[in-house]
Amino acid sequence: MADNLSDTLKKLKITAVDRTEDSLEGCLDCLLQALAQNNMETSEKIQGSGILQLFASLLIPQSSCTAKVANIIAEVAKNEFMRIPCVDAGLISPLVQLLNSKDQEVLLQTGRALGNICYDSHEGRSAVDQAGGAQIVIDHLRSLCSITDPANEKLLTVFCGMLMNYSNENDSLQAQLINMGVIPTLVKLLGIHCQNAALTEMCLVAFGNLAELESSKEQFASTNIAEELVKLFKKQIEHDKREMIFEVLAPLAENDAIKLQLVEAGLVECLLEIVQQKVDSDKEDDIAELKTASDLMVLLLLGDESMQKLFEGGKGNVFQRVLSWIPSNNHQLQLAGALAIANFARNDGNCIHMVENGIVEKLMDLLDRHVEDGNVTVQHAALSALRNLAIPVVNKAKMLSAGVTEAVLKFLKSEMPPVQFKLLGTLRMLIDAQEAAEQLGKNVKLVERLVEWCEAKDHAGVMGESNRLLSALIRHSKSKDVIKTIVQSGGIKHLVTMATSEHVIMQNEALVALALIAALELGAAEKDLESAKLVQILHRLLADERSAPEIKYNSMVLICALMGSESLYKEVQDLAFLDVVSKLRSHENKSVAQQASLTEQRLTVDS
Repeated sequence: MADNLSDTLKKLKITAVDRTEDSLEGCLDCLLQALAQNNMETSEKIQGSGILQLFASLLIPQSSCTAKVANIIAEVAKNEFMRIPCVDAGLISPLVQLLNSKDQEVLLQTGRALGNICYDSHEGRSAVDQAGGAQIVIDHLRSLCSITDPANEKLLTVFCGMLMNYSNENDSLQAQLINMGVIPTLVKLLGIHCQNAALTEMCLVAFGNLAELESSKEQFASTNIAEELVKLFKKQIEHDKREMIFEVLAPLAENDAIKLQLVEAGLVECLLEIVQQKVDSDKEDDIAELKTASDLMVLLLLGDESMQKLFEGGKGNVFQRVLSWIPSNNHQLQLAGALAIANFARNDGNCIHMVENGIVEKLMDLLDRHVEDGNVTVQHAALSALRNLAIPVVNKAKMLSAGVTEAVLKFLKSEMPPVQFKLLGTLRMLIDAQEAAEQLGKNVKLVERLVEWCEAKDHAGVMGESNRLLSALIRHSKSKDVIKTIVQSGGIKHLVTMATSEHVIMQNEALVALALIAALELGAAEKDLESAKLVQILHRLLADERSAPEIKYNSMVLICALMGSESLYKEVQDLAFLDVVSKLRSHENKSVAQQASLTEQRLTVDS
């Protein structure tokens, strides 16, 4: 065999120059046979013999041997070590030229050769790109798209595979294919050839690659991809095939227009059916498919239009089915159910309807099942849903009387920042009412935990929400007892720091809370306000031109309130506030200008 191969390679060198077709064909057949028996060893010999360079001259459209030469290149390029040598031997340009051939076998072998050279090879892709190979292949796909005979379908599969290898994990080449209009062509292919498993699979893998690119979503949205994928999905029985379709659906469903198309094409019904079939199974594949189906369901609800279409005024079959997931014993379904409710709860109308129909009790029961060694993702999802439901004013009192605060406070001991964050958000949404704010503000355990979380520097969200809740407890309760509890727990310094936040809304909330403290319990808070350097901070806020008008206004209100404290008033005098305040009398904002005049009078009278 080895001797035969060496002889063949020597003979090939001679016949390649002479161009005697018969003996050339015999040599090529021998090589193909050797490659079939031991591809790697034969490829090494071919590389060592220097024959690759000769192949470039044999790749000519008129020759009857061209398809066999391309086939040999395709076979050797299955080996990673042969791809760069194929590029260096100058094979790409003549191969790309052969893509203009009318001979189906030549096209097939050329497509294979280029596809294999491009596989995981930057050099191969670069050379094909420079030679303009992608555009010719896309043109072929377009023109051959409607022909359904087996030979043509085989060629289409090879061409799809070639484009996939050419662009896989390469954003710029994928973008190039998208600009060349490959997406509508592939979608059309899928529709026409959905009976051909190999071609369908190739289209799906190509979609999966391209769908990751943001620029592809608009093109996909302008095709009937949703309809085709759902149609294909309904036919699949095998787990692996369904998984392939899921891998395309997930990135596509991130686009709101496609979400709606998928809903209209009936994907949700398929997903609900999968959930029903797999919910009681303990097989690994079934558990994975249940998760994928329910996650995708939640993703579809992230689009406003698709969500509203499925809500159907709270009477929809989909909404009712999702509700039934919450009391389920399956953690994945509990999670998906709670996340779905959080997504449905994105406008006041939906929230009001759901609270009227008892969703709060279902979510509280779910939370109750996860208090002790609970599932953190379920806790987080249920709290997210409750937080969203608490946004409409009419829901707050109903949720308070249903016992939501008590249910939420059970998670105060949680050490998980995502749970802490949602817990804080839910409480903050609920305490617009004075009574609720007073009740919570006198809860020493809660206030102490808030003060602790105000220092959670690794978790900006938890830190921010804790500060905002502390401030909200004071602002909504206007209660001396609440202020005393916060002073005793060491919360004052955090409210002062919050006044320097980069977010105007948080600065403002802090200043209003501090003004209430100064008006109601200045004596109790005096020392803490001093050591937190409140007066210096207020001076800085008033002197800073970038401070928003409401910040300047509330800072001056606070200055006036602080004058009731001898030590703080002395600090105000020492810092020459009059200069800063008198400049603000001519401020363009009328409220600021008026407050500046009032503050100036107070400062002048008391000095």
